[in-house]
Amino acid sequence: MPSLRSRLQSGLPQGEPAAQPGGTAGHPLAELFLQADSSALRWVHHQGRELLLIEHPLCRAAFSRQGAQLLHFQPSGDQPWLWCASRWQPHGPVRGGVPICWPWFGRHPTESGWPSHGWARLSDWQLLSSEVQAQGVSLRWQLELCDWQVTLEAELGEAMSLRLVTRHADSEPCQLSHALHAYWRVGDVARVALLGLEGAWGHDLLSRSDCLQQGELRIEDGCHRIFRRAGLLQLQDLEWQRRLLLDTGGGANSVVWHPGSRPLTDVGWNEALGFLCVEAASCGLDSLSLQAGEEGALRLYARRG
Repeated sequence: MPSLRSRLQSGLPQGEPAAQPGGTAGHPLAELFLQADSSALRWVHHQGRELLLIEHPLCRAAFSRQGAQLLHFQPSGDQPWLWCASRWQPHGPVRGGVPICWPWFGRHPTESGWPSHGWARLSDWQLLSSEVQAQGVSLRWQLELCDWQVTLEAELGEAMSLRLVTRHADSEPCQLSHALHAYWRVGDVARVALLGLEGAWGHDLLSRSDCLQQGELRIEDGCHRIFRRAGLLQLQDLEWQRRLLLDTGGGANSVVWHPGSRPLTDVGWNEALGFLCVEAASCGLDSLSLQAGEEGALRLYARRG
């Protein structure tokens, strides 16, 4: 059977180079950090978005005000951990980094015209606070929408921690689905193994059937599975000889997604091998039911293995 790499490359338009996943220099936001500026935090504009750049002795990072979306994170001396598309849509969500899916995951259950994955990634968030310390940078973002208040707390240094907290202020109970939809940057998705889901039951959205994970998970040609297990996972990247430890234990689900050889409208063929999505989520059968005044929380943590 042809490999994922060969299937992807067979779809290249004539004259377009094959994928060459690279290091720091190939990251689409790398040039933003070349300016001579000693500020730990500074705002810039890039492709129509307002970005907050973070330069700290322990890491570099970039957030978009739209969606409070962490688009770039790179501990000192390492490859970037997060993948981001080089071309962004003039309007709408940016593909890459860690989009916040909120207050629903996927399509809205009843409103077909509402945006996929909710309003959070399309809305401008307010930066409530930022703190720079020796061990890293702490940020707190907030979005208020109708009777909802959602906060993103970020801790960035040698590791990466994101915590999403939703407070429901309406008098009626509600259903909440949410996800931290992380795009992890890899050398070659065809040479990646995900460990920690062995024996986990889930639902395969491509085959529309339940699934049981047997052994380590590898991407052969497309994957979109919602596992009913959360906790510590290992992302092993053979191309870059790197292992990331990912903790999705703040939610009920771990979601794994890659489009395989199916093209994405906003991603070139030469970028398709460079990411794997491993997400923390509470969705589907594991959505939250919040009473008035209750909170729902979700956390995603990553460190070098």
